[in-house]
Amino acid sequence: MSQPIGFAIVGSGMIAEFHARAIAMVPEARLVSVYSRQPEKCREFAASLGVKAASNLDELAHDPAVQAVCITTPSGAHAEAAVPLLSAGKAVLCEKPMDVTLESVDKIIAAAQKGGGLLAGVFQNRLGRGAQLLKQAVEAGRFGRLSLSSAYIKWWRTDEYYTSSNWKGTWKLDGGGALMNQGIHAVDLLQWLVGLPQRVGAFAATRAHAMIETEDTLSATLQFPDGSLGVIEAATSSFPGSDLRIEITGNKGSAALVNDKIVRWDFADPLPSDASILANEDGGKIGGGTADPKAISVEGHRRLVEDLALAIRDKRAPMIPGEEARRAISIIVACYQSARTGTIVDVL
Repeated sequence: MSQPIGFAIVGSGMIAEFHARAIAMVPEARLVSVYSRQPEKCREFAASLGVKAASNLDELAHDPAVQAVCITTPSGAHAEAAVPLLSAGKAVLCEKPMDVTLESVDKIIAAAQKGGGLLAGVFQNRLGRGAQLLKQAVEAGRFGRLSLSSAYIKWWRTDEYYTSSNWKGTWKLDGGGALMNQGIHAVDLLQWLVGLPQRVGAFAATRAHAMIETEDTLSATLQFPDGSLGVIEAATSSFPGSDLRIEITGNKGSAALVNDKIVRWDFADPLPSDASILANEDGGKIGGGTADPKAISVEGHRRLVEDLALAIRDKRAPMIPGEEARRAISIIVACYQSARTGTIVDVL
């Protein structure tokens, strides 16, 4: 029996606690160290977990007991931590978004390629049973010629959510508002299901949270390379909040996914398995966060930690490599550019 993979966590906020819980649930992993730029908070977090508090990133980079690191700092500081750790050959599981600009994301990917460390992104919504079944239906061509593929994230956040930190709702460290922070999971799920849109046109507004720099409401129209269309609606201004929803329609079928539960499954050519799919026996285990950022399941993080540990052990790529995690950022950056300039923007 091989020894568990030694993990560290960089960051000590709410999402760091989810990573710690996830690591504790994986027999192939063990938490050995944590680091935060706030020394007192770092020591408190380490003491609560019974692990070592590292004094700096360099210490983690040269610690032989650390083979993988979860990056849970504010979004715009991800590259600052990920690049030196990947350059040192450590594996990295980076929270969404990988960073807030394509330039920073590409630096992270380049560091992984140069240093040889595995790089994995946190997009756990792909792992749900409902999402997997929807992906299989798309790949099997059950929708026929796609017409509309859309994502809706009409969530709610209180003013206190934004005022409780010095980075949420800022361009520098959050990279945007409702679309970049909350909507990114739905954006990634949509593009994973049907591919990258070719062009986007977007409008953004701040409707409920006057204290933030960024948008709390955004609507975008998508055009895909095959000529099909779609919509993204993202908000933290929609009280009391509606669950994440994905809709896919074509000339031979329509389906809808809500928080990983399939709520519509209609096809011109039905299959015997369709009735059981609508029963959602294994759906809905991954998701949440509609009105409360803490109300998410740890199951998705557990699966991603487990996957990275096994990928290190088996010398294979992780389920969601860095290049895959880049794709959602490319869509979001294009939406912001479109909203800012009032033009149709290509997705790069």
